Amino acid sequence: MHAMETIIHQAFIDGIELRQRCAVELASPLKEAADSMIACLRSGGKILACGNGGSAADAQHFAAELVNRFEVDRPALASIALTTDASILTSIANDSVYEEVFSRQVEALGAKGDVLLAISTSGNSANVIRAVQVAASKGMQVIALTGKDGGKLAIHPDTDTLLNIPHANTARVQEMHITCLHILCSLIDHVLYGDAS
Repeated sequence: MHAMETIIHQAFIDGIELRQRCAVELASPLKEAADSMIACLRSGGKILACGNGGSAADAQHFAAELVNRFEVDRPALASIALTTDASILTSIANDSVYEEVFSRQVEALGAKGDVLLAISTSGNSANVIRAVQVAASKGMQVIALTGKDGGKLAIHPDTDTLLNIPHANTARVQEMHITCLHILCSLIDHVLYGDAS
């Protein structure tokens, strides 16, 4: 088999095997995460999401699905990606330290009963961990979406629900992250709006 074909084939095989494993291992924590998000939204709260790089894109993707729509037409749901305001991000990074770019926003925007979706493929992103600590201090629920061994977020006392993708390859982890986020959107829509269209 040609080297490029081998890479293509292996990526698909690894992805399939990982999905099968996650279908078993993540069913319960996905339900728990969805329950937290649904309770938050029902009570008038909001979901804040953060992450770096590809995880920043996932945070924005998730917020967009909630504020606009996922698969059905329904009322807008309150969600904010903390990765989108260049002026806020750069002013915090410039005036303070990069580790505070999300936690300052959680301090400003988060409230008791809100949810923080903390995304980090390594589970070790310092700015995400700092946001988790501030969220917990405000009485927010914390859902951590991680990979590999879960890193520091997997054992952090402020992580309420852990969605860990047990794979060493970041690309495979990120592929499962977006799958998990889409599943959460489906569960939220189903519980809150049933068969709305």
